[in-house]
Amino acid sequence: MLRDVRPWGGEPADVRLKEGKIAAILPTGTTPEAGETVIDGRGRILLPSFADVHVHLDSTRIGLPFRPHTGRPGVWGMMLNDRVNWREAEVPMEERTSGTLARMIAHGTTSARSYAQVDVDARLERLEAVLAAKERHRERATVEVIAFPQAGLLREEGSFELLEEAMRSGADVVGGIDPCQLDRDPARHLDLVFGLAERYDAPIDIHLHEPDQLARFSAELIVERTRALGMTGRVTISHGYGLAELPREQLLPLVEQFAELDIAWATIAPAKPLPTLLLAEHGIRVGLGEDGQRDYWSPYGNADMLDRTWQLAFTNGFRRDEDIEHCMAIATVGGRSVLGTSPALQGSLDRPGVSVGDRADLQLIAGETVTSAVMDRLPDRTVVFGGVVVADALELVGPA
Repeated sequence: MLRDVRPWGGEPADVRLKEGKIAAILPTGTTPEAGETVIDGRGRILLPSFADVHVHLDSTRIGLPFRPHTGRPGVWGMMLNDRVNWREAEVPMEERTSGTLARMIAHGTTSARSYAQVDVDARLERLEAVLAAKERHRERATVEVIAFPQAGLLREEGSFELLEEAMRSGADVVGGIDPCQLDRDPARHLDLVFGLAERYDAPIDIHLHEPDQLARFSAELIVERTRALGMTGRVTISHGYGLAELPREQLLPLVEQFAELDIAWATIAPAKPLPTLLLAEHGIRVGLGEDGQRDYWSPYGNADMLDRTWQLAFTNGFRRDEDIEHCMAIATVGGRSVLGTSPALQGSLDRPGVSVGDRADLQLIAGETVTSAVMDRLPDRTVVFGGVVVADALELVGPA
C-alpha cells in the first residue's frame, strides 16, 4: 500500500497495489491488509514512472570524467568523432550501459527504448552491451533495443548485413536514419528498413535530422511505405524537428496522415520544438527521451527525465499548469504509448496511468503541484516497477 499519496497532484489517497497493478484507490488511513507492505508517501505526488523512448545507452559517459567536446558539425562528422573515441573510455562498454540504465531507473525511468549502434566499426559489440544492461536490470525496467545504423546503410559495405544480424541477435526494433541526407538514396534506404521489419515482424524507428523540405520528402516516403505494407501503429519518427519548420499548410496534411496510420513521434525537446499541442489535438502518440548522455556527441544529458520534462516545457514556452502537466504526461504515459504498452493520450488534458487496473509502474515525487515538481526537480523520489519499490532517494533498492 502506498499511503498518503496524491495521484497527479490531486486529493490524498491510499493506493493498494496487487499482482503488479493498481488494485484500489482508497481513503487515507485505510487499514492495511494482513501482511501488506506499507510505503509512506508523505503527501508526495503519485505519477506514472517515466518512459525514455529515445536514449543511446551505448554512447554514454555518465559517471566518467568530463571531457571536452571534439565533434564536427553534421551527422557523419559526429559519427566519425564517436568512432574514434568510444573504445577509449575509462571503463568497459557493458559497465557504462548498465551504470547509466541504473541511474535512469533511480531517477524514475522504468521503460526505455535504447539505440544500439551497429556498423562496420562496432559490429555487434555495442548491441551486446545494451542487451546485457537490459538483462541485468530486467527486474527494474522494461527495455526495447533498436538496431541502429548510425553510419547509414549504403555508405559502407556490409552495413545492412550487420543490421540484419543484429535483429537475429536480439534487437527488438529496426532503426533507420536520414534517408536523403545521409545515404542519399531514400527509396533504397527505406526499402531495406521496411523490408527487414517485415521479415522480422518488428517495429521501425527512424532518426530524421533532415531540414524542412527534405524532412517532408522523407516523411512522405515513410507514410507511403507504412500504408502499403500495413505497418499502421508500428512506425516511429525520432526527432523530425525539420517538419516543425514547415508552413502549417504543408505540416497539417502530414500530421493528419500520421494520425491515420498511427505513426508515433519521439522527441528530445530540441531548441526548435515540435508543435506539441497540435500533435495532441490530432491524437499523435508522442514520447520523450534524453538522446545521448554526456557522450561524444554532446555534453548534455544526466539520466534524469524530470530534467528533460522541464526542458520540453521550457522549449515550448509553456507557462500554464495544464500545458506543463501535459509535458509530464508525454514523458510518462506518452512514452509508453510509443512503446505500445499504453493507449495514446486523449488530448493535452489527459492524465492517465494512476487508475485502478493500470500497471503499477509508478513514482512518488515531492512537490506542491505537478508543475512545481517539474520546476524544482527535488531528489525525494520513490520508484515502483511492477508493484515493487526499485529505487528511493535516487538510489537503487535491492540487489545490484
